[in-house]
Amino acid sequence: MDISDLRSSIDRRDFLSTAAMTAAAAQFGLIAPAVAQSEPTKQAGIKPATTASFAPLKQIEAGTLNVTYAEAGPSDGQPVLLLHGWPYDIYAFAEVTPLLASAGFRVIVPYLRGYGATRFLSNGTVRNGQPSALAVDTIALMDVLKIEKAVLGGFDWGARTVNIVSALWPERTSATVSVSGYLIGSQEAGKVPLPPKAELEWWYQFYFATERGQVGYDKYRREFSKLIWQLASPQWKFDDATFDRSAAAFDNPDHVAIVIHNYRWRMGLADGEAQYAAFEKKLAQFPSISVPTITLEGDANGAPHPDPSAYAKRFTGKYQHRLIKGGVGHNLPQEAPRAFAEAIVDVSKA
Repeated sequence: MDISDLRSSIDRRDFLSTAAMTAAAAQFGLIAPAVAQSEPTKQAGIKPATTASFAPLKQIEAGTLNVTYAEAGPSDGQPVLLLHGWPYDIYAFAEVTPLLASAGFRVIVPYLRGYGATRFLSNGTVRNGQPSALAVDTIALMDVLKIEKAVLGGFDWGARTVNIVSALWPERTSATVSVSGYLIGSQEAGKVPLPPKAELEWWYQFYFATERGQVGYDKYRREFSKLIWQLASPQWKFDDATFDRSAAAFDNPDHVAIVIHNYRWRMGLADGEAQYAAFEKKLAQFPSISVPTITLEGDANGAPHPDPSAYAKRFTGKYQHRLIKGGVGHNLPQEAPRAFAEAIVDVSKA
């Protein structure tokens, strides 16, 4: 199956009608921005299969890490890197990956630092979770895999990393798919108080700012993560087997340190490393993203997320926003894999 055939192989009940999809695709190729809404997917009411998996995982030294990653599709296919968030793992893309591989893409799905079997090469390396460090990890992985340019897709931490890589290294980015849009931030922006209701949504960020929070997350990391899954995707009927498969990734010995540092850094409560200072200075200016991009949002995302109108102008290349209906929450690739895969296919053509 080639890329052009993927859309015809996907159940149309989970996407736009044929006429609307054709119009949206034409708009995407000609003008920006455009906004599309999907028909109800009904996927959130279905327990996701736990049988979708990956071929044996691979490992490679890249930058400061020994990265564990899944790979699928032809080795000479157009490269696609898929990046997960917190508290999730590569299995968020377990159903997306075969769709893209069958369409001819070379799909790479790495465990981020602090997740799964990805490990630091040195005990002396700072367990740093600041956003630019994760972006540097992505470039290092592309370098060692000899991937000059790739389509990048992600959600949560992964979407933020996708945004940062495409803003700082647009020459390495063919196109992007970003759930919840433009997520680049800065420590200064993170210090600005929000209205009480918005602050309430970030309760775990304040919890992690305390020693009690660090100890509590370490002790109850699975219970904590399952609660986040439920709050962030209130209509997603995942089963215990689905959660447990991903929760194993949180047993990484560096997981708690990376997560705590990430959120404390955002609030200005933890220092970053000097080697990333120049990147953070550029990111604090909220740079535009010029590569072709599709942003996605689920209609039942229970996690804090910006309104699409707040970030549309940050994307200066060909751009489209899609609202995925049907009770889809924060973990959009796992809850609506066909919608995510189709966005990758569409944006790759731009």
